[in-house]
Amino acid sequence: DKEADVVYDRVDVKMDDRRRKQREKKMREAIKELRAEKPTIQQQFADLKRELATVSNEEWEGIPEAQEHLKVKQRKPTNFTPTPDAILHGMGGGSGMRSMGGSATPLGAGTPMGGLGTPMGLRTPMGLRTPMGLRTPMGMRTPMGMRSPMGGMSTPMGMHTPMGMGTPMGMRTPMGMHTPMGMRTPGMRTPGMRTPGTPMTHGGHSINDLGEARGTVLAVKLDRIMDSVTGQTVMDPKGYLTDLNALQVQSDADISDIKKARTLLKSVITSNPKHGPGWIAASRLEEVAGKVQSARQLIAQGCKHCPNNEDVWLEAARLEKPQNAKAVVAKAVKSLPHSVRLWIDAANREVDVQAKARVLRKALEFIPNSVRLWKEAVSLEDEVEARVMLSRAVECVPHSVEMWLALAKLSSYKEAQKVLNEARKHIPTSPVIWVTAAKLEETQGNEKMVELILTRAIDSLAANGVTPDRDMWLKQAEEAEKTGFIKTCQAIVKVTIKVGVDEDVKGMKQNWIQDADAAVNRNSIEVSRAIYNNAVMHLKNKKKLWLRLAELETKYGTSESLDNVLQRAVTYCPHAEILWLMAAKQKWLRGDVASARRILAEAFSHSKESEAIHLAAVKLESENNEIQRSRLLLARARQQCNTPKVWMQSVQLEREQGLFQQALHLCEEGLKEHPTYPKMWMIGGQIYMEKSPPELIEAAKFFERGLQKCPRSVPLWMCSVECEIRQQKFTKARSLLEKGRLRNPGAELLWLKGVEVEMLDGSERLAHHLMSKALQECPTSGVLWAKAVELEPKQGQNAKSVDALKKCENDAHVIISVAKLFWRDAKNAKARKWFNRAVTLNPRLGDAWGAYLGFELEHGTAHEQREVIRKCVDAEPNQGSDWNRIVKRVPNWRSKWAVKLKRFVEETYPTEFNLKTLNREVELLLQGEDPYAAMAAAAEAEAAEREESGEGVKDEDASRGFFEPASSFQGAKPGFAFKMGPRGLGYYRDSKQEGVKGEKKEKLEKVEPVVKEEEKKDDKK
Repeated sequence: DKEADVVYDRVDVKMDDRRRKQREKKMREAIKELRAEKPTIQQQFADLKRELATVSNEEWEGIPEAQEHLKVKQRKPTNFTPTPDAILHGMGGGSGMRSMGGSATPLGAGTPMGGLGTPMGLRTPMGLRTPMGLRTPMGMRTPMGMRSPMGGMSTPMGMHTPMGMGTPMGMRTPMGMHTPMGMRTPGMRTPGMRTPGTPMTHGGHSINDLGEARGTVLAVKLDRIMDSVTGQTVMDPKGYLTDLNALQVQSDADISDIKKARTLLKSVITSNPKHGPGWIAASRLEEVAGKVQSARQLIAQGCKHCPNNEDVWLEAARLEKPQNAKAVVAKAVKSLPHSVRLWIDAANREVDVQAKARVLRKALEFIPNSVRLWKEAVSLEDEVEARVMLSRAVECVPHSVEMWLALAKLSSYKEAQKVLNEARKHIPTSPVIWVTAAKLEETQGNEKMVELILTRAIDSLAANGVTPDRDMWLKQAEEAEKTGFIKTCQAIVKVTIKVGVDEDVKGMKQNWIQDADAAVNRNSIEVSRAIYNNAVMHLKNKKKLWLRLAELETKYGTSESLDNVLQRAVTYCPHAEILWLMAAKQKWLRGDVASARRILAEAFSHSKESEAIHLAAVKLESENNEIQRSRLLLARARQQCNTPKVWMQSVQLEREQGLFQQALHLCEEGLKEHPTYPKMWMIGGQIYMEKSPPELIEAAKFFERGLQKCPRSVPLWMCSVECEIRQQKFTKARSLLEKGRLRNPGAELLWLKGVEVEMLDGSERLAHHLMSKALQECPTSGVLWAKAVELEPKQGQNAKSVDALKKCENDAHVIISVAKLFWRDAKNAKARKWFNRAVTLNPRLGDAWGAYLGFELEHGTAHEQREVIRKCVDAEPNQGSDWNRIVKRVPNWRSKWAVKLKRFVEETYPTEFNLKTLNREVELLLQGEDPYAAMAAAAEAEAAEREESGEGVKDEDASRGFFEPASSFQGAKPGFAFKMGPRGLGYYRDSKQEGVKGEKKEKLEKVEPVVKEEEKKDDKK
C-alpha cells in the first residue's frame, strides 16, 4: 500500500546516504588512479610550458608560423567599396521591369520588336544599331522613327512618366498619386512599360523608403503622446532626439494584431453589451494603441450598458482626466452606493483630509459593516474622535478583532478590561484578545494575572474547538518580546510548552531544542531562554538541555544569570562533570577563588574518581601559585584516579618548579603504571635535555627505551631525532628516521624531519632527492609541499607553488607558502588576502598567525596589527612545528596568548619585528594587557596628580576613562563616540571631539581679551 511504499522509500534513502561516502570515496580514488595512468595533456606538457620561461625574444621570433609549412596559398585580401545609394536605387528600379518583347533595360524602358536595350543611350552590343537602322539616343525612338507614345521619355535618368509628370526618386505615379514605402501604382501602367524609376522589387526597401517609414512611425508616436490619461505630456524634452535615433522600424504585425483584437472585442461588446470585462478590454486596447479619446468613449458606453459593474466605473475614472474623474466617481456611487471600492477611490481622489473624512463618513452611512471603511475613517481622526468612532465600529462590526484591540488601546485600564471582556464574548476563538489582556495586566504590574489569563486562554480556546497551534503561540511570544512585554512572553511559553510536541522524551527534547535555536536565529533571546527554562523543569536530569541553557546565558546573559543556571544544573545533574567545571570556572574568572574551591570540593563528593575534576582543582591552585596545595591534590588524584594524565601533570608541576630529580622520579613511577603512554617518555627525555648542562646521552637512552614501548608514536620519534641532531650525530638521526618511517608509513612529519636533517648536514642534493620521495609517498601533504616550495630556487618557486595548490588547494601550510611569495614580491594586497585565507582555513595553526603578524608589522597599519593580535588571542593556536617548539618551552607555559605570539615573532621574524617602533596600543596588546584600560588608568593617575598639585580641575570626561560599556545608544556624550570596538559595544574616547574642543578653547581665549577691551572703552564713554 501507499504507506508501505513511503516507508520503503525512506529506508532506501537512508541506506543510500550511508553508502554515499564510501561510493564517493571509491570514485575519487578511481579518478586519481586514472589520472596517474593517463595524465591529461596539460599535465604532460607542464614541464615544457615551464621551459618556455627560458626562451629568449630572438628564439621566440624565430619560431616559424604554422601556415608557412602549408601548400595552400593564402588568399589575397579583397577590398570592398560601398556603393552609393543613387546607384542602388537605380538598379532597384530596373530590376523589376519587364520589356515588351525581351530583356529589360536598366532604366526600365523596353525596346520594341525584341531588340536589345541601349543603356544610357549607348549603342547596342556588338556595334549593331536598332532595327530599321535607327539610333535610340536617350529618346528611345520606335522602329519606324516615331517617338514613344504620349511624348516620350526624355526625362533625366528616365524619371518622367508618359503623362509628363515628375516623379522625384520614383515616388509619384502616372496620375500624380503618392506611393510611399516604394509600393506599386494602383494598376496603372504606361503603354508597354511600368512606371519608370519606381522600384518594383519583391519585399525590398530602399534607404529613402526606410526614412519615410521612420517619419511615419514618429508621427504615430507623437499622436499617442499628445493625449495621455493624466492629461500631461510624457515627452522627455531632453531625450527625444536620442529616442528618435534609437527608434527601429517595426513590422506591420503589431498593427494587424491590434486590428484583429479590435474586431474581436467589437464583436464581444456588440453581442453581449452587458459584459463589463469586454468593455474594459476594448477601452484598454484603444489606450495601448494611443487613442485615449476613443478609449474614454468606449468605457462611457460601457458605463451606460453596465451601470452595476464597479470595475467598469473604476476603469472609466482611471481613464478620465483628473478634473473629470471626480464627476465619474460621483455617478458611480449613485449607481452603486454599496460598493466599498468606489467609496475608497472617491476618498483617495480628495486632497483635503476633511474632505476625505466626509466622503468616508458618507460611505459608512451606506455600508456600516465594512471593516475597511472603518479603518480608513478612524485613521483620519484624532484620538478623541477615533475612540467615539471605534465605539460605534465595534457595534457595527463586532467580529473584527482589530476594531476591539484599537478601542482597548485608546481606553483607560478599567475601560480596556471591559472592552476586552466584551471582545472575548463576541469572538471566543481569537487568541490575540487573550494575549492583549495579558499585556494589559503586565503594564499594571499584575504579573500573577498574566499567567492566569493565558492559562484560562488555553482552556477557553480548547472548549470552543480551536486546534492548538504551537507556531502561532511562539509567534505571539516573539511579538510580545519585541514590544517589551517580557512577562507575557515568558507566560506564553510556559503555558504552551507541551502544546504540539511529541509525547516521548527524546522527541520532546528535540522539539524544544529546535524551537529555541529557531528563536535565537530570529533574535528572540527571551523566547529561547523561556523555552530552555521550562524544558529543564520538565526534563531536569537532561545534561544537554542544561548545557544549552548555560551556553545561551554565556552569550546573551549576565554573570549572575549564568551562576544561577549552573547552580540549578549541578543540583539536578550532580554527576555531570562539565557542569561542575563550568560553575567553578565562572567563579574563578571573576576572581572568586574561594567559591571555585567550594564548588570543586562539592563536585569531589559526587565524583571522587573524576579525572577532569581533579585536574581542574590542581589547575586552580597552580594558577594561584598554591604549589603545595597542588602537590597534595595531585597525590590524592594519583591514589583515587591513577590515570596517565594525572601522573603527567604531577611530573609537569615539578618540572615547572625546576625540581628535575623529583620530576624524573615521578616519571619513572608513572611509567611503571602506564608504560605505553608516549607523552611520559617524551617529557622524561626533555627533562634530561633541559638540565644544565644538558644530559643528551641519557636523554637519547630514555627516548630509545620509550621507542621500544611506543613504536607507533611519531612525536616520540621526532624527539629522539632532535636529541641526536643536538649531538651533531646526523648519521644516527638518519637511521632513526628510516626506522620510524618503516614503523609508521605515510608519516609526513618524519619525511619532513629527514629533509631538515639533510639541510642541516649541508647535503642539499640529498634533501631534494628525499623531498621527491616524500612527495611520492605523501602526495597530498601540505606540510611537505610547503617545504618543497621553500627548497626550490627563487625562479622556480612560483611554478612549484602552482603544483602545490593543485594537490592541496585548501591546506593552510601551502596557503602560507604562497602568501610568503607574494610578501617577497612586494604584492602586499595579495599577500594579506592569502594570509587571511590561511588563518581562516586553520585558525589553530600558530605558524600562520606568526607569519601574518610579521607581515603586518612590516607593511600594515596599527589597526591591522591590532586585528591580527586580537584574532590570534581568540583562536588560541596550538599547532605548528615552529610554534610548538617556542611556545611549549617551560617559561612560556603561563604566558598569555598575545605574549606567546610576540615571542614567536621575535624569534622567527626578528627583522620585521625590529624594523619599526611599535604603536603604543599594539605594544600593550603584545604584553597581554588591555591597552584601553591601561591608557585610561594612566590618564586617571595623571589627572589625580594634577588635582593634588592644584594645576587644574579634573575634567568630567577624564573620570569616565577611555571606555564605558553600554548595551544600546543612550544619547550623545561629550568627548565620546558610541561604536563597536575592541572592548565591545559602548562609548569610546573620541580624539576628534577633543581636538575640536581644544580649537574652540583657543578661539575663546583669543576673543576674550578683545571683548574685555571693548567693554572698557564702552565704560569710558
